[in-house]
Amino acid sequence: MSPDTARRVALAAQGFADPPPRGEVTRRHLQRALSRTKLLQIDSVNVAVRAHYMPLFSRLGAYAPELVDTAAWSHSARQPRLLVEYWAHEASLIPIEDWPLLRWRMREYGGAWRRRSRELLERSPELVDDVLAAVKDLGPIGAGALERELGGGERQGRGPWWNRTDTKRVCELLFAMGELTTGTRRGFERLYDLPERVLPAEVLGHEPEDDEAIRALVERSAHALGVATETDLRDYYRLSPGPSKQAVAELVEDGVLEPVSVRGWRQPAYRYSAARIPRKVLGRALLCPFDPLIWERSRAQRLFDFHYRIEIYVPEPKRQYGYYVFPFLLNGELVARVDLKADRASGVLRVPGAFGEPDCDLAEVVPELAAALRDMASWLGLDDVAIGDRGDLSKPLRAVVR
Repeated sequence: MSPDTARRVALAAQGFADPPPRGEVTRRHLQRALSRTKLLQIDSVNVAVRAHYMPLFSRLGAYAPELVDTAAWSHSARQPRLLVEYWAHEASLIPIEDWPLLRWRMREYGGAWRRRSRELLERSPELVDDVLAAVKDLGPIGAGALERELGGGERQGRGPWWNRTDTKRVCELLFAMGELTTGTRRGFERLYDLPERVLPAEVLGHEPEDDEAIRALVERSAHALGVATETDLRDYYRLSPGPSKQAVAELVEDGVLEPVSVRGWRQPAYRYSAARIPRKVLGRALLCPFDPLIWERSRAQRLFDFHYRIEIYVPEPKRQYGYYVFPFLLNGELVARVDLKADRASGVLRVPGAFGEPDCDLAEVVPELAAALRDMASWLGLDDVAIGDRGDLSKPLRAVVR
């Protein structure tokens, strides 16, 4: 398989070969997009837009974010909940029916990296019982309100990222164990509730064997990626190497995966047997750093020859491109990247830096990027786009935007 073919397969698998909807984006369009991506990563950074909203805009165009909010954090007889939160590819929104496929992870208390929290089960067993009882009586409820109900807690750790009370740590541990889930959110605050008040009985009652669940997750990864290495397939749900490799072997044996060789890739690859191979992929999209098309940076390098690193944690003087940089996809290629900030107080989408990839065709890329930035600003309810001075695209982009 040529790199170009692999790239088109991957883009089609992620929904970029589908034309955006005409007219209003509906719940049906949302479901179709989610059938491609399988999950949406959640991240706290809100400098431009929350990470779980942007991938749908990239694929569907302007839509009402309330579609996601309703699908994830509310329920009615007319519109049942579609999504639930759990640790999949990091913190994620996943289809409700996929929640049982991660029970093995819940039994591990959310993964080996959560081991430090297990001491709470021994040190403060009464706190665990108190939290569960309070959520049962008061949920959905946030950790802050629970702390006040239970009389507060001793703060652990140093610094704002880890300065959590024991109550918050217990909530997060119980969430990782599947004993609590997110009932709803207020702003970005997670309000905890009991799974039996959030998930349907048939979902709660389904407990697949571990190997069956991991195989199903790998198959979902393959569907979402189109063509991928075993490492790519494993990363989508952050699986361990041994079980992932076993699942891949079984899926190959059953004909679900087809071994392929992609020129230039060092590792063997696997094509999802039902994957589409479009002749070309057209259209434009800005991609947030946590879009599933590019969140695995080595895969982005292989597919697009695009070296991408998020620079949030890099000191400002050492940043190459900017704080929160969005790659720009145009007609199946990553051709540019822009540093974005939504200045909500001023009603402006700010672009401190805009950078073209090598051999970037300015005549083609600049007007398309300008249009994409205007579309994003309008979707975010911002009135203007302001281009800064950094990057080789800034001057021509500023002229077009004006």
